[in-house]
Formats: sequence, C-alpha cells, structure tokens
Amino acid sequence: MDIQLHYLEKGQGEPLILLHGNGEDGTYFNNQVEYFSRSYRVLAIDTRGHGKSPRGNAPFTIGQFAEDLHDFMDRMAIGKANILGFSDGGNIALVFAINYPERVKRLILNGANLNTKGVKASIQIPIVIGYKIASLFAGKSPDAKQNAEILGLMVNEPNIKVEELKKITARTLVIAGTKDMIKEKHTRQIYENLPDARIAIISGDHFIANRNPMAFNQAVEEFLIS
Repeated sequence: MDIQLHYLEKGQGEPLILLHGNGEDGTYFNNQVEYFSRSYRVLAIDTRGHGKSPRGNAPFTIGQFAEDLHDFMDRMAIGKANILGFSDGGNIALVFAINYPERVKRLILNGANLNTKGVKASIQIPIVIGYKIASLFAGKSPDAKQNAEILGLMVNEPNIKVEELKKITARTLVIAGTKDMIKEKHTRQIYENLPDARIAIISGDHFIANRNPMAFNQAVEEFLIS
C-alpha cells in the first residue's frame, strides 16, 4: 500500500468500480458516473501515475495496478464489487478477476485485450515507434520518461494466457465497438473462453462509453440487472 488512489464517488447501493484506459483518468466515465449513480455506489478510480493518483515507487505494470485495486477495495471496506474496465482498465479488471475471483460480482470488459496481438496493426505500430522514441529521451526528460512508461504498458503488456480466463467466476459482459482498435476476433476469443459471459458489439470505435454513452449504458445496465 505505497499509495492512495484518487477517486470520484457518487450514489449509493452496490459498488460499481470504473477503471479508465491508458493515459486517461476517471473523468473519462463522466457519462457513466451520472447514469449509474442513480442505482449504484459508483467509484471512478485514477490508476497509479494517472490523473490525480501518485506514481509511487512500485512497478508500472498491469499486475501492479490490479494489486492497487485490491488495496483500494480493502481500504474502502469493499468486499465484492461490480467492476467495469475500459481498454487498459479492462486489462486490469481481467488480471484482478483472475487473481481475486471472489472479489468480483459482475465484470464488464470494454475493449480489453489479452496481448498486443489483439490490437490492430494500424494502431499498434505507431505506439511501438512512439515508445522507442520516448525511451531514447527518458533519461534526459521527466516528460519523456512518463510517456515511455505510459506507452510501455501498450507495448509490453498485457500478457494474459487464454486458459487463465477459466479462473474468472463472475458473470462477464464483453463489450466493444464495431470499429474498435481491438480486433473483433480477439474480443470474441475472450468472450468464448470465459466460463459465464455475454457479448455486445455496439456502433462506434474504441471509445463507445464516451462517444455512444446511451447505447453503452443501456447494454451495461441490462447486463447488471439480468
């Protein structure tokens, strides 16, 4: 517990934890916080080194972020929560649900991936180039070092094995956009290998929660109450 994560909280009821994507913060979910706080205790977290959460000294990895979530839930006395993760937040949610299945009631994975092969090449190649450039200057510039860490998450991670998905016990919604940066066959591979899962492909790109919130929220709400 080397850091305390910053978070936004609204509403009462069952906890619904929101995990944003790479380089973002909890405000990405403004449309979800307002909507779901009518029925749930919504907590939108800033991941380590993102938004208003400190970087701390622990490793900057998906695995560490999952441990940070575990510590956060312990600190907030939340035994079990519904967890909605977007992009890298979805990857954090995946690792967390694999390691701590008993802490997850319902799981929503939006634009998650098991490995870098799940990302379309048109997106992944510029990220790799950007990472290499940032890494060259990381020793001379704090901004470049931070950029290298952020991009490094998308170059070196995640590394989740398909068979690990069998450890997840929570009913799961796998949700993505019709023009997502994650390959649809990869999204379907995740869905097909989860023990108890539903899938929803919604009109839009990777950022459907932000750009098509009405359809996104409806699909998530229907899943949560089903």
